[in-house]
Amino acid sequence: MLTLVFDSLGRTVARHPRRTIVVWAVVTAACFALALLGVGGETLFERLSTGAPQVPGSESAEADAILEEQSSSGSSLSLAVQGVDPLDADLLEPVADARERLLAVDGVTSVIDPYMLPEGPQSPAAAPLLAGDGAGFLVVVELDPVLDEAAQDDALGAVEDELDALAATLGDVVPGASGQVGGTSLIVEEITSQVEKDLATGEAVALPIALVVMVLVFGGFLSAAMPMAGALASIAGGLGAVYVLSHWLDMDSSVVNVVTLLGLGLSIDYGLLIVSRFREELHQVPPSEGARGGRRRRRDPGVEAALRRTMQTAGRTVAFSALTVAIAILGLVVFEPAILRAFGSAGVAVILVAVATALSLVPALLALAGRRLARPGLVSRVPGLRAVLARTGDVVSEEGVFSRLAERVQRRPWWVLLGSLVVLGVLAAPAAHMELRNSTVELLPRGSDQRAYVETIAEQYPASAAPAVRVLAEGSLDDVGAWAQELADLPDVASVDPPAPVGPYVVVGVRPDSDDAGGAVARSVVREVRALDAPFPVRVTGPAANNIDFTDALLERAPWAVGIVVLATFVLLFLMTGSVVIPLKALLTNALSLTASLGVLVWVFQDGNLAGLLQFTSTGGIETYVVALIIAFGFGLAMDYEVFLLSRIKELWDGGATNDDAVRLGLQRSGRIITSAALIIIVVFAGFVVGKLLVIKEVGFSLAVAVLIDATLVRMLLVPATMTLLGRYNWWAPGPLRRLQQRVDLSH
Repeated sequence: MLTLVFDSLGRTVARHPRRTIVVWAVVTAACFALALLGVGGETLFERLSTGAPQVPGSESAEADAILEEQSSSGSSLSLAVQGVDPLDADLLEPVADARERLLAVDGVTSVIDPYMLPEGPQSPAAAPLLAGDGAGFLVVVELDPVLDEAAQDDALGAVEDELDALAATLGDVVPGASGQVGGTSLIVEEITSQVEKDLATGEAVALPIALVVMVLVFGGFLSAAMPMAGALASIAGGLGAVYVLSHWLDMDSSVVNVVTLLGLGLSIDYGLLIVSRFREELHQVPPSEGARGGRRRRRDPGVEAALRRTMQTAGRTVAFSALTVAIAILGLVVFEPAILRAFGSAGVAVILVAVATALSLVPALLALAGRRLARPGLVSRVPGLRAVLARTGDVVSEEGVFSRLAERVQRRPWWVLLGSLVVLGVLAAPAAHMELRNSTVELLPRGSDQRAYVETIAEQYPASAAPAVRVLAEGSLDDVGAWAQELADLPDVASVDPPAPVGPYVVVGVRPDSDDAGGAVARSVVREVRALDAPFPVRVTGPAANNIDFTDALLERAPWAVGIVVLATFVLLFLMTGSVVIPLKALLTNALSLTASLGVLVWVFQDGNLAGLLQFTSTGGIETYVVALIIAFGFGLAMDYEVFLLSRIKELWDGGATNDDAVRLGLQRSGRIITSAALIIIVVFAGFVVGKLLVIKEVGFSLAVAVLIDATLVRMLLVPATMTLLGRYNWWAPGPLRRLQQRVDLSH
C-alpha cells in the first residue's frame, strides 16, 4: 500500500514538475511576506515575547499573576546616571528641565529623581536613588497603567528619547558623565532584536558553507542546488507556520531561531537523501532514444522511472524518518510549561514543511534536471578538484571507505564496542553535576546595553533592585510583620524587607546571602520559606522559585513524555524492521549519545570551558528548557540517521544478504549520506553559535555536538559493532508479532 502511495506521488511530480515548482514559489513568497510584513503591519518578530519561562498554575506563576493584577503602577523606564557627584549644583537645572518635559509626555504619571525632594539629594528619602559609590543617581519615569498598547508604545518611545537627551546634556555639563536608559520593555526589545540578528547571522554563515559541502558531496552545483532550494522553502514555510501558531500560543523569542535551525537542517538532510538516491537510480536506467538530442525533447521515461523508484525507497525513508523526529519533538507538548509546548508545536509544523519540500519540490527539480545530474558538472573541470569530486561524488560503488571501515569493525567488534562505551562515558561524566537555570537578561552578551543597565542597578542601587525571593501573604500587615521575623532567622537569609501592602495581600522581600538570584543559595531559601508553617496562606515567587517550579514540572511529566516517545519509536522501528531487538538497541544507543552530548554541554557552558572561544559568560548552569530541547531534538536527529542506515541494511537483508554483508554494504551505501548530512547539519547548528544570545549558542552548540557524536562514534562504530555481535538475532521477533509486522511492513 505504501509503495503505491509513494509511486503515485513520484509519477505525479515527474509529470508536472513546473506546476509543482510554481506552487512552492508562491507558497515560499507568501510565507516570507507573512513573517516579515505580517497582517496589519505586525511582523513575526513583533509577536514574540521573552522573559523567564513559567509553569501555568504553579505557586510562583500564581503569585506573579496576583502581583501584576494588584499593581497600581504602569510600565516604567529609568536613567542611571554615572560619573557625577549628585551634590553638584550644576545638575539641578538640567534635571528639572527634563522632569518638566517628561511630565508633559502623554501617559506619564510620575517622574522621580533626587532633586524633586525639598532637601534634594541630601534627603534621607533620596538614598535609594543615589549610587552606592556616590557617583551617580537614578531618574525613574512611570506611565499610566490604563494606557492601551499603542499609546504605551508611543509614550515609552518619547520617554526614552527624553532620557537619552538628558544623559547627553549631563555629559556636556559634567565632563565624563554618562547615562544608561533601561526597563522591561527595552530588555524585551533588545532580546527580540538580538534573535532577529542571530537568525540572519546564522543563515549567512551556514548556508554558503553548506552549499560548498554539498558541491563536494555531489560533484557539482546543480545537484547541490536541489536540497538548498528545499531548505530555503522550508525556512519560509517554518517562519510562516510560527507566525500562524503565535496567534494561539505564546511564542518565546528563541522559538524562531531554534525551529528555523531544525527545519533548515532536516530539509537539507532529506534533500541529500532524495538527490543521492535519484542519481543512484539514474545510473541503473539507460536513456531512451526519444529523449536524446534536439532542443525540444520528449519526457525521458527513464528519468520518471528513476524518480518513482527514488520515491518508493528514499521517499518512504524520508517520510518515516520525519515521523520519528516529529514524535520525539511532539513529546514536548506533554509538559506544562508554555514555552515547551510552543517549541513542540512549532517544531512539528516545521518538520511537516521540511518533509513536504523533500517529497515534492526537490523531486520536481530533479525531474526537470533529468540526465544532467548523472553527468560531471562544470566544477569537476577545475584543476585539482576532479580527483576529489570523483571520490566524494561517487554514488554507485559497492566498496569504499565505509565498507572497509565496517570490515575493520567486524573483525574486532568487542573492542570497538567497549572503546565506544568508554568514550561516551567520559563525555557524559560532567552531566552528573548539571545545574539548571531560568535566565532572562543574562542571556544577552555581557556589555549589551540592557545587561549593563541591569548590572549597574544591582551593584549601585540594591535598594531599587527587586529582592530575589518575594513572599505573597494573605494576612494582615501586623500578622505578616510578626511572622517575617521567622524569615529573617532562616539560614542563608541576609535581610528581609519591611512588609508592604499590595491590595488585600502583603508582600515581603527576602534577600538571600548571595548575589545570584537564581543560584543554589536562593533556591535553598525558597525551599526553607515554603517549608515554614505559616499561620496564613503564602506564595513564594522570584527567579529561584520559578526555577524550582519549572524543574519540578519537567520531572513530573518526564515519565509520560519519555514513555510516549519510547513506545511510539519502538513500534515504528518494529514495523519497519520486523525486529524487537533493533528498536531496543536503537533506544539504548540514542540514550548514550544524548547523555554524552549533555555532558559536553555542561563542561562547556556551565563550567565555562571554551567561554573565550565561543564568546559567552557562563551563568553557572544550563537553561532548563534547553535540556528538554536537546533531549527531544537530539533524539529525533539520532533517529533520523538510524532510519537512514537501517533502511539500507534492511533492504539488503530482505534481498538475501547475510547479516554481516548487509551491515557492511548498508554502511557503504548510507555512510556517505549520513556523514555528509551530519557535516552539513553541524555547519548549520554551528552557524548559530556565532550569534550572541546565550540560549541560541547553547542549543546550536549542543545539537552540533549531538550530531557529531551520533554520526561518527555511534552510527559508524557502535551500531555496526553491536549488529555484528548480535548476528541473526538482530532480526528476531516473537512469531505473532512477526506476522503482524508482515501484514503492515513499512520496510523497503
